[in-house]
Amino acid sequence: MPFPKEFVWGAATASYQIEGGAFEDGRGASIWDTFSHTPGKTKGGDTGDVACDSYHRWAEDMELMKALHLQAYRFSIAWPRIFPAGTGAVNPAGLAWYDRFVDALLAAGIEPYVTLYHWDLPQALQDKGGWLNADTARAFAVYAATVAAHFKGRVKYYFTLNEPQCSVGLGYSAGVHAPGYKLDDAAVFTAWQNTIYAHCLAADAIRKADPDAKVGMASTGRICTPATDSPADIAAAREATFALADGDWTFTYTPALDPVCGRGWPKIAGGQAQRVVDAIPQEQLDALPLGRLDFIGMNIYNSVAVRAGADGKPEFCPRAAGHPRTAIGWPITPEAIEWGPRFLHERYGLPIFITENGLSCTDRIHLDGKVHDPERIDFTHRYLLALRQGIEAGADVQGYFHWSLLDNFEWSEGYNERFGLVYVDYPTGTRTPKDSAAWYRETIDANGGNL
Repeated sequence: MPFPKEFVWGAATASYQIEGGAFEDGRGASIWDTFSHTPGKTKGGDTGDVACDSYHRWAEDMELMKALHLQAYRFSIAWPRIFPAGTGAVNPAGLAWYDRFVDALLAAGIEPYVTLYHWDLPQALQDKGGWLNADTARAFAVYAATVAAHFKGRVKYYFTLNEPQCSVGLGYSAGVHAPGYKLDDAAVFTAWQNTIYAHCLAADAIRKADPDAKVGMASTGRICTPATDSPADIAAAREATFALADGDWTFTYTPALDPVCGRGWPKIAGGQAQRVVDAIPQEQLDALPLGRLDFIGMNIYNSVAVRAGADGKPEFCPRAAGHPRTAIGWPITPEAIEWGPRFLHERYGLPIFITENGLSCTDRIHLDGKVHDPERIDFTHRYLLALRQGIEAGADVQGYFHWSLLDNFEWSEGYNERFGLVYVDYPTGTRTPKDSAAWYRETIDANGGNL
């Protein structure tokens, strides 16, 4: 059975992970330039200075997308390419590069889905406090308005933020992503509230610059799936998916989506974070309606099973010994992509795009010169079958973006992990489509009817 008739098939990337050209054509430094050049912060001391060199090889990547028969491509714009200092004068060379790229996508019949912030905050803004400073949110709105006005009539779909759960949780709490802070819960929530404030101001700025544009957010977080199909286990899984507590709230959908979907700021059980919630400035509360979403992006990789305890409260089920895992060690749980969209559509009633889904494999070039990755094909097949079940159960999922188009710089993991449909030999930049690329093209052509 195929997917819905208008279902969108795409792939995704992010600027710092693929572009390279880090010091060219007026681009300013980002927090990831600083972080990756700090000894001990990334595996092997890897940086995104060159990455996949897509800044120079973008036309080659365009041919790969065309060969895949992609209908859409989700990519991020590097804020420091447009505003090298985060604010002030626009860098014309930065806009010109994205002009060429967007025009080539449109000429190829590939719809651009633009992410405005995929973690590469201009270092100049970080020097003024980064997301701990509400001025960063205001600067983001100016950047968003500039991009939306420039691409009016060419770009229709925008994601303001990618995974604030990670940019804030891993960057300001765990310290394993840029800027590498380990702050208390109250300070972490300050960064969070300013990030959501940035979304609200940017969403309003985009709509004013281009009334035809659609605005979403690419979110992620804990997904809990029912251990059985019993109503009690389903209720327990739903409750656990959206539960919040001090010290355990950053990797959840609730504090990202509730405020901009008309539900207000959620309560966070505990002390520090809730005190900051209660003290959010009125101007930020007043801005929440401006951040209304036209759609939700979900970045989904795995989940945890939950059952109802004797008192009906959620109990997390231990994973089986030897459970299937990806090369990076993440559990393989296709049911995540069935139940996650179901629960979010129930809660928010908005269309959903799967904005990331994929896995890292230990890919290599085989003796025949090809890259055989049956694990990726099997993983994607299983997840797409589960996604179709979620759609049949009522989740309004309108598209799927495989992560990633290319092997790339995987943040603190450096070049240690390969998520791409296309193999990248980093010393030479040579691209080799994997077996999964051919399989994904067949799936796109059949609208999933081959599954």
